[in-house]
Amino acid sequence: MDEYIDIVDANGTPTGESKLKSIIHQKGYYHNTAHIWFYTKSGEVLLSQRSSKKTICPLMWDVSVAGHIDTGETIKQAAIRETKEEIGLSISENDLKKIGVFKCFQTYENGIIDNEFHNTFICELKVSISELTPQEEEVEALKLVSFTHFKDLINNIDNNNNHFVPSNKSYYKFILQNITDTIN
Repeated sequence: MDEYIDIVDANGTPTGESKLKSIIHQKGYYHNTAHIWFYTKSGEVLLSQRSSKKTICPLMWDVSVAGHIDTGETIKQAAIRETKEEIGLSISENDLKKIGVFKCFQTYENGIIDNEFHNTFICELKVSISELTPQEEEVEALKLVSFTHFKDLINNIDNNNNHFVPSNKSYYKFILQNITDTIN
């Protein structure tokens, strides 16, 4: 879907302009995304496998839910909408704990210039994974992994057969630390 996205400057400040997502990725305009990492109190992280239909990093495992912020939407509104769309789960703003904003500026072989600010949240998963409904266009599969297994995957990111995006190693470590600190 080619929705309108608000443009921000190199510091993440809104410019007041918006463009179609395709234009933003073609021209490399800075923009915001929402990342939501779900965890269980029993010590697991929900991972989402990117759909085989994705143009960037298809079939790689990554953040539980992620997406662009549509024009006029707040970041938390986008996080709630994306969670409902991608995994069929209803959450509220009070469920979200913001842990940071991360710059992710990358250019891909297919010509996409992706200059994103990942507004990152953690959120307790209070339902069984069997109650989640992956959106076919976005999510190939979902799985819960223990904190220990998640840490092992991060530590072996260069040898894990494309399980995770290697350039995100420090980001994944930060996520695990914040989730661990939250439940302890």
